[in-house]
Amino acid sequence: MFVRVTHLFSPLTLRGTTFTNRAWLAPMCQYSSSDGFPDDWHLVHLGARAAGGFGLLLTEASAVVPEGRISPQDAGLWSDEHAVAWRRVTDFVHARGARIGVQLAHAGRKASVHRPFGHGSGSVPPAEGGWATVAPSALAFPDLATPAAMTPDEVAAVPAAFAAAARRAVTAGFDVVEVHAAHGYLLHQFLSPLSNTRDDEWGGSPENRARLLVETVDAVRAVWPDDRPLLVRVSATDWTPGGLTVDDVAEVVRGLAGHGVDLVDVSSGGNAPASIPVEPGYQVPLARRVREVGGLPVAAVGLLDEPRLAEKVLAAGDADAVLLGRVALRDPSWPLRAAYELGERLDALPAGDDAGGSVPLEAVGSTGYQPQYARGAFR
Repeated sequence: MFVRVTHLFSPLTLRGTTFTNRAWLAPMCQYSSSDGFPDDWHLVHLGARAAGGFGLLLTEASAVVPEGRISPQDAGLWSDEHAVAWRRVTDFVHARGARIGVQLAHAGRKASVHRPFGHGSGSVPPAEGGWATVAPSALAFPDLATPAAMTPDEVAAVPAAFAAAARRAVTAGFDVVEVHAAHGYLLHQFLSPLSNTRDDEWGGSPENRARLLVETVDAVRAVWPDDRPLLVRVSATDWTPGGLTVDDVAEVVRGLAGHGVDLVDVSSGGNAPASIPVEPGYQVPLARRVREVGGLPVAAVGLLDEPRLAEKVLAAGDADAVLLGRVALRDPSWPLRAAYELGERLDALPAGDDAGGSVPLEAVGSTGYQPQYARGAFR
């Protein structure tokens, strides 16, 4: 039995799901899918970080409809065939003793863009494999095509699309779903007065602008198993005059508390050009405020690269988990290194009886080294 000395490596239980630690992999687009299907890249990307000790891995933004993809190379979960393809990834992650969640998304006016390491920039035209975009209002994001304002019927169809993807997430073997309402994508576009100038039931007042997010959360929670957590990612501020403030978003989160949300993933920005004071831990005050006002557990994210900083955030009660993004691209075994630096004792995880040395998920009570990697432990 391990005796934990840190908050980072203490377990967290949400509903009926226990995460062995609070070091989680942030969702990051890989821009490597064909027709929305995960492939070997996704298996290796997520599998390596499962072996590296992350307690929860969140997939990239996975579109609930084809036209909801950020780029033509983004992943999706809009068909049963996509669920089958994801199963290969979730099975491998579970065999490493980790949990995995899918981030469900619709990019709205920020869809159909060139991937960042491609040869183009801005919107991909339909003649080159792109598509026409939609948004709450016909307001373009800078340097992107002008979207069509969604009709009431189109808006009303959004929650059902998210719910259908959540049903497929069960088939795919995911432990968690996260509704993406951040970074200037569709649900964030509805929340923010910078991108939503509607005068119907989904526009105008803060309550109306939050309506689609609440409807979407309700639709997902209705089909998602009761013992599995539902997360929501928000941008806690637009960092722009006239846009959302942290207090605005904290009130939105307070409203979500009665709708079956279990944890809020607190990021920021993405809906308008802004000058953002980026530095280690720069979004932690936002997470703290959302936690205080919203009354829900939160995860903090944003340059929490140093283990002692991540531990400090948790020890102070500013967040209940931390999400690691770019540092995890550089260091797939960040949690194992963090444990060593923080003085946590890690042993090899128990191996199953199969030839692959799989780790039985339900037997894992703590972070540890994969049996194959134990001889490479930090010492």
